[in-house]
Amino acid sequence: MKIKPTLDQEKKLWAEGLKYIGGIDEAGRGAWAGPVVAAVVILPKMHVQVDSIKDSKLLTPKKRQELYEIITNKNLDFGVGIISHRIIDKVGIGEATKLAAKEAINMLKNQPDYLLTDALDLTSHFSCQQKSFIKGDQKIYSISCASIIAKVTRDNLMSNLGSDYEHYEFHLHKGYGTKRHQELLARYGPSDLHRFSYKPIKRYL
Repeated sequence: MKIKPTLDQEKKLWAEGLKYIGGIDEAGRGAWAGPVVAAVVILPKMHVQVDSIKDSKLLTPKKRQELYEIITNKNLDFGVGIISHRIIDKVGIGEATKLAAKEAINMLKNQPDYLLTDALDLTSHFSCQQKSFIKGDQKIYSISCASIIAKVTRDNLMSNLGSDYEHYEFHLHKGYGTKRHQELLARYGPSDLHRFSYKPIKRYL
């Protein structure tokens, strides 16, 4: 049985008098190449839930793009943070993901009163109240919205890298460790977009 995200957490916090509730998620944490992208979404208090919104991984690319347009038009505010593969290699993917979330939050017009995150502890970067949820992108509506924005942003970046990277076919696998990606790595070796600190990539260096 698939879990449908709800606005229960957001409604509870709105009822407590909080206005800016930020749902946060990332995309690209497990990829072998390219950036990690985080998004934060703040919904208006009277937001009407869109039934088809759920964890971005459960949606087709076409549906994600459609919902991206809806979310970016119906939110109160949103921000996107992009941290490069070079920084990932320097600080590690965990810290890079937090930096992406920090960058996204700093884009907001108003800083959040409360953060809802998908298994991400941001207490070292933000002093506001926050709560982390395992599989938050499946349970918490604003996190699901953020997961769609992050995923669409990153997929579009990886699909539009230009002719220099055509033979790596990033538009197909988006830098994840698919069988086809591994075949291309074996043939061409890592590109300057690959995460050299990752164990699977080290095999090809």
